[in-house]
Amino acid sequence: MPEKKTMEKARAARRAGKSPTTQAGEFVHEEIEHVREGKHGARSAKQAIAIGLSKARRAGIKLPPPPRSAKASTKRSAAAASRAGRKRTRPSPKRSRAMSRRLKREPKNTVSTKALSRQAKSAARRRTGTRRRRTTATA
Repeated sequence: MPEKKTMEKARAARRAGKSPTTQAGEFVHEEIEHVREGKHGARSAKQAIAIGLSKARRAGIKLPPPPRSAKASTKRSAAAASRAGRKRTRPSPKRSRAMSRRLKREPKNTVSTKALSRQAKSAARRRTGTRRRRTTATA
């Protein structure tokens, strides 16, 4: 469950007319903080981001589905998270515990400044120059 502060920031972003990805950024930030403070770990920066986006979808933020190049399993889990947000279904306590235990065993250094920088650079490298410029022009 996202923290109250995160939900408030996301709502404020929506009221300000920010894009869904900006609203979801708050959830990603929260997830990165969780890993940093040792609540649980993540296998990679990408995984921490994915968990944050999933939480955002569950919270009702209308995020676009992953790009066409994404794996089928990623698209499926994103669609399930969006549906879960509408129905408000929770995973069973057994599954919830299993996931928490699994995440606790993951490394904590995956969201260091260096790791996040590496992730951002590799993500930018996959985009064309025009797309990169377009995002900086609107920001």
